[in-house]
Amino acid sequence: MAQRYSPPQQSKGGQIFDVFLLLLLTFLALFLPLWLKIAVPSRVDALPEGVTYTTDDNGNRTYTGATWDNLKQNPVMQQQWGKLGYDPNGAALMVTQPFQYDIDYLGIIVTIVVIGGYYAFVLTASKKEYREVIREKFD
Repeated sequence: MAQRYSPPQQSKGGQIFDVFLLLLLTFLALFLPLWLKIAVPSRVDALPEGVTYTTDDNGNRTYTGATWDNLKQNPVMQQQWGKLGYDPNGAALMVTQPFQYDIDYLGIIVTIVVIGGYYAFVLTASKKEYREVIREKFD
């Protein structure tokens, strides 16, 4: 009769270390792009016709010619801006500086290849271990 398979045991300290390591890696994966400023969308100036601005010493912008019509805001949008406490000059900062999201296709392809490679590795390693367990149990 074949020996009964008993998987290797991990110590409590090893389990706690694994948990904290995985937590650290998760936080790094999420926050590192933000800290390195590689995941921040860029803002561009998109001033409509008739709208200009001046910047004071503190970096605050004052818009001239900012009307709801110049900012291309319909009556419903105007009402919502009003509910938030914005006038055309206050809303102009957000309306005239939209976020510009550029898609990095090479980065997406590299990510897909890395995840696919990891998946293939896990399947191959699991298949080998599974066969070892079956061989020990039934051979």
